[in-house]
Amino acid sequence: MTVPAHRDASGVHEATCKAYLDRFAAKRAELPGAGLPWLDAWRERAIERFAEHGFPSPRLEEWKFTNLSKLAETVFEPIPSAANGISREDLGGYRLEGASDHLLVFVNGRLRPDLSDTGAPGEGVTVTGLSRALEDDAEAVEESLIGAGDPSAGERASALGQLNAAFMGDGAVIRVAANAQPERPVHLLFLAHADKEPAGMHPRNLIHAGEGAKLTVIESYVGLSDGPYWTNAVTHVTAEKGAAIQHFKFQAEGAGAFHIAATDVDLHENAAYTSFVMSLGGILARNEIRARYNGEGVHCALKGVSLARGRQHLDTTTRVDHLMPSGVTDETYKGIVDDRARSVFRGKIRVAPGAQKTNAYQLNQNLLLSDRAQADSKPELEIFADDVKCGHGSTVGDIDAEALFYLRARGLEEREARTLLIEAFLGQLIDDIEIGPVRAMAREAFTGWLAGLDG
Repeated sequence: MTVPAHRDASGVHEATCKAYLDRFAAKRAELPGAGLPWLDAWRERAIERFAEHGFPSPRLEEWKFTNLSKLAETVFEPIPSAANGISREDLGGYRLEGASDHLLVFVNGRLRPDLSDTGAPGEGVTVTGLSRALEDDAEAVEESLIGAGDPSAGERASALGQLNAAFMGDGAVIRVAANAQPERPVHLLFLAHADKEPAGMHPRNLIHAGEGAKLTVIESYVGLSDGPYWTNAVTHVTAEKGAAIQHFKFQAEGAGAFHIAATDVDLHENAAYTSFVMSLGGILARNEIRARYNGEGVHCALKGVSLARGRQHLDTTTRVDHLMPSGVTDETYKGIVDDRARSVFRGKIRVAPGAQKTNAYQLNQNLLLSDRAQADSKPELEIFADDVKCGHGSTVGDIDAEALFYLRARGLEEREARTLLIEAFLGQLIDDIEIGPVRAMAREAFTGWLAGLDG
């Protein structure tokens, strides 16, 4: 393998790529599934692709507003073990209150069966860790991984996904049989505890809902320390004909953490996918969703909120490909930015030739609480069919001075008035979450963030 002999626009030296190549050579025999010929070859192609491209830079359109030079300055060591002092008693605040969730707990990217709820998730449903699945049913994992896309076909913009493929240590494998409708949501709780050397975690989740099945999945990423670490996560979601998946994600990494996550979604005829992402942790975080409509009549609702303060950089990037007729996309993301923080939204909806009767709408709104706060917003439509109904909108602004004056004139203190207006801007998006315990979790996080406006 060779490494790039140039320095790209993000200032990444060839030594950075070489360091990851060296660690891959040293750690590959310890990675889950080592010795499986197909997996060894798959990882090899992935690390070669990463070495060829390196870290994506702002020269790439997909990364125009997010500079990874700070991330690339440090080599994050893969953590070989999840052993630490975390116990079941430490999980109370992170579980869904009022819900009987099937819980898988990962510490530093590795499954901790002793902290997980290993009870039966429901008839027709299997939930296991990726490393265990590679031992018990490697053929099924191979089909899912290769079906999700060979890393050798990746582009430079997805080079971090190639690094994940090379180093993926664990994650969840969720399969729901045709027409199965489990009552219990599956909750994937990723805890990071890295106080010393910079640590790198590369979880990969595989979620598959069979024809007519229904499933609810919650992904939570929580930092238990403020030390530097990097979560580089990839989740593949497949919904077969008529399947319905609700997918909620909470990103609350530690203050010094980097969080880069890609969710790839394949939707077949009449499938439905609902996503809600709340992002408020880390020094730099990017949540990317890519959805492909592989059948007619697909319905996809993408929602999310970003809460940024200090010097945080929170990026939401989406791409929806309408490849077949009669697809529906309902996309709304809102951001609140305080201090010197920055939020980014870049969303693209592409309607392919022949994808007639498409109905797609995209909205991004941002509220700036400081004159030093920044928000970049770039919604896009790319339409190659003529019988469609598509639109998009974007706003960036501060709190309405007249509305604030109106509330102050009626006896509210300034902080109360500001909080009320912020709540009015964002609260409805949270209140629209259908699942009560998930809605309560999002509401609690939002309330806690608002409480910090006084510093």
